[in-house]
Amino acid sequence: MCRRAIYPGTFDPVTYGHIDLIKRAQEIFPEVMVAVAHNPHKKPIFSAKERVAMLKEATKGLNGVEVTEFNGLVVDYAHKHNAKVLIRGLRMISDFEYEFQMALTNRKLSADIETIFLMPHESYSYLSSKLLKEAASLGANLSSFVPDFVEKALKDKLS
Repeated sequence: MCRRAIYPGTFDPVTYGHIDLIKRAQEIFPEVMVAVAHNPHKKPIFSAKERVAMLKEATKGLNGVEVTEFNGLVVDYAHKHNAKVLIRGLRMISDFEYEFQMALTNRKLSADIETIFLMPHESYSYLSSKLLKEAASLGANLSSFVPDFVEKALKDKLS
């Protein structure tokens, strides 16, 4: 049995959709590593350390969840941490093509790493960090999308 799965992502910022997927993965795997990617191509507004801190706060109390950060290929990171499974979220059909390409590329790079797609609860299926950053910049109330401390950090960062 595979004990450890990695849920990689930018998490800029973490949303209730991300937290929902972490909890779903936790039901399947005894150990879930949430791996915050250093991805300058996405131009995150929070540093990797800030994103790790927010995720640690958001997952406080969830047994078997560890939050880390990584650089480079996620398959190399998985090998380094003895994980055989990557968790990826699919919100809408529009996510599928990109996620499918990434999963096949990762499989080609490392055939021993599997990708499992999980869907968040339907109430989070439309959430995206990009959309939330835009809404926050316009002063929207984000309390139903992110934890309070994330909303505060987001609004502070954007003001």
